[in-house]
Amino acid sequence: MRETAMCAGLQDAELAALHRIGRRRRVATGQRVCWAGDPSLTCANLVSGVLKVARSEPDGRVQIVGLLYPGDFVGTLFAERSLDTIAALSEADLCVYPRLALETVLADHPAARRLVLRRTMATLAETRRWMPMLARARADARVAALLLDMARRCEARGPEAFRLPLSRGAMGEALGLAIETVSRQMTAFHDEGLIELSGVRGVRLIDGARLAAVAG
Repeated sequence: MRETAMCAGLQDAELAALHRIGRRRRVATGQRVCWAGDPSLTCANLVSGVLKVARSEPDGRVQIVGLLYPGDFVGTLFAERSLDTIAALSEADLCVYPRLALETVLADHPAARRLVLRRTMATLAETRRWMPMLARARADARVAALLLDMARRCEARGPEAFRLPLSRGAMGEALGLAIETVSRQMTAFHDEGLIELSGVRGVRLIDGARLAAVAG
């Protein structure tokens, strides 16, 4: 737990308090972590994988409003009902805590409370970046923006090489595009010298500036 973003910097007593109430949970691709409107019983820290945050619109459409990456906080503290539906875009591993028990631990440990609240606000700020990305009308702009976002969130290593956390199909689901469209755009970026593809998931950003220009 000490290596995860939510727990990094906590003292042994605070970690022990979280350990007493926490459990690990594996989530398969496509499985729901929680449904909007259901009782808010748990919160979690995402250890590995990618989750999507979806919200139902008044006209019945379901809109993805954000992605959660390792280190992000999952769920809503001090809320009786889940605000959004959260599901796995890839296999995921979570540290899960009963919400009420977690709130009690945070009340007893001010340092842990400050850290978790900062982590929650950071997660909220990241999800707010998602809507402008989806507002891009062109498919190439959406795919470019997602590649840049994944490189940043996955801590791309030199020179800016990383492993895609999502399959082409999951990228399409997140962006509202067909898998064929995502694959076509990835190939086009490769042919234009913006990225280099390696195997099924390997990506290296060759010209991040040009990719950012495509993303708008």
